[in-house]
Formats: sequence, structure tokens, C-alpha cells
Amino acid sequence: MSTPDRDAADEMTSEEKRHDQLTSAPDATEADAAPRIEVSEHDGNTRIDIAPDAPVRPGPGPGVEIDEESD
Repeated sequence: MSTPDRDAADEMTSEEKRHDQLTSAPDATEADAAPRIEVSEHDGNTRIDIAPDAPVRPGPGPGVEIDEESD
């Protein structure tokens, strides 16, 4: 037998569950649930790109020095 909370969670879409999880923390904002990747398919290949306006991006953060001479 399922509980009412369980039934409500089962009726949510994946996007709704993601949004709910990312905005339920204390001090969370709607911006925390903003998409950070863009997924597209081309000729049967899936491409995943970091959204240009994503607040957090992979790689060294601002102010981090990179040693360009290392191999």
C-alpha cells in the first residue's frame, strides 16, 4: 500500500522532481533549478553541452592559475 506522499511523487515528471529537489534546500532559489546542460541529437549521436549561461562550469575557477607548459 502506498502513502499519499508517495503517490504525489510518482505523479511528478522527472523535470518536476529535479526542480523540487534543487529548490527544497534552505536558501535555495529558482536559479538553482535552472538547466545547466543542453542535450541534442545529430545523426544518431547525442551531444551534451554546458549551457552558456550556466552559473557553474567545468574547469578551473576564476583566478586559478593554469600551468600551460606542463605536459
